[in-house]
Amino acid sequence: MDSESAHMVAVSKVIENGNSAPKTTVVDGVEKVIPPTTVEEKAQKRLEVKARRTLMMGIPNEHQLKFNLIKDAKSLLEAIEKSFGGNAATKKTQRNLLKQQYENFYAPISETLD
Repeated sequence: MDSESAHMVAVSKVIENGNSAPKTTVVDGVEKVIPPTTVEEKAQKRLEVKARRTLMMGIPNEHQLKFNLIKDAKSLLEAIEKSFGGNAATKKTQRNLLKQQYENFYAPISETLD
């Protein structure tokens, strides 16, 4: 497995399993997040940011604000699935529609995909 594939596997694991909770401390009765300091903590934070960013790219622009406040990738994926996943009947309808669009796709010989 090359490094890019390994990196994508790591990102998908963060999305599926979540990331470790950030370290916090209480100062004057207020809980504050301690920024990552070790190399491993920084790498985990980068993976979390990349996973969240990857998920946000798949959300249509008109829905971006609705999901923008969700800060971790696992919660974001759950919210996306809840909003766009639908039930079994909806998914079947979507699959049939996509299949129909694929079957009806036509491009003249003079046209290229470029």
